[in-house]
Amino acid sequence: MASLIDIRRRIRSIKSSQQITKAMKMISAARLRRAQDRAVASRPYARLLREVMGSVSSRMGSLEHPLLAEREEKRVAILVVAGDRGLAGAFNTNVNRAVTSLLAGKSWESALIVPIGKKALDFWRRRKTPISEKTYAGIFSKIDYSIAKEIADSLAVDFEHGRLDAVYVVFNEFKSVISQVVRVEKILPISRGVAAMAPAAEKGAGKAAEPTPAAAASVEPIFEPDPATILAKILPRYVEFAVFRILLESAAAEHAARMTAMDSASKNAGDLIDSLTLTYNRARQARITKELIEIVSGAAALG
Repeated sequence: MASLIDIRRRIRSIKSSQQITKAMKMISAARLRRAQDRAVASRPYARLLREVMGSVSSRMGSLEHPLLAEREEKRVAILVVAGDRGLAGAFNTNVNRAVTSLLAGKSWESALIVPIGKKALDFWRRRKTPISEKTYAGIFSKIDYSIAKEIADSLAVDFEHGRLDAVYVVFNEFKSVISQVVRVEKILPISRGVAAMAPAAEKGAGKAAEPTPAAAASVEPIFEPDPATILAKILPRYVEFAVFRILLESAAAEHAARMTAMDSASKNAGDLIDSLTLTYNRARQARITKELIEIVSGAAALG
């Protein structure tokens, strides 16, 4: 059995760790509120952008656009969206595991990893899968639309010039404080039916969908300028905002995962402190009892 000094030292060490985990929980809770507000606020815009794009593309007839071109998937890029820091439970591990499963289940000629977040970069730089020269570590301290635009524009250019046949993204979607779901989405080429697909986070809200004004009026819209010009502007913006929304969702999910992990760690530390305190008290009582027995035995021997 450990000595009383060792037990006291261990209790002090765990109490120090518990203070750190409690502080990290409070910080993550404060950051989660802001990140959650941004993620939720982006969803209506994403939905309306899908609806407008669908309305315009349905009236284009046979007109094509480079971002809509579907071809055999041989050269693929995978955006791996993880966090910049650890201590978030299985947040980063789940994303990297999903990417590994995706690579194992496909027979692509080449796959290029585009890591977003320090944890994604650290993980995939030690693997055999090629990594993009452009990496994005440390961007989650301040998520800006310009970062999403830079990522989207780079991928769109490679796709339009045929250097990529498809672009996938793997990320954690924020569902609730205790639930983050790993999603695998294909953002390029843009599906022609994407406008009819609501983001997963918008489903199951418990309210019936209200008809849009255009659907209720049943009036043929007038486009100015022509649909082709409008779609040429909307499609790049759609890819940019899709990346931006994914970054916001991942940031909110990371803070939620870290808050949950730190809360669990604090509770476990408390349980461990209680157990060690009980062990300490028992050892201390046994030591006192032993000393009393020795004193009584000594007194009896002298008498």
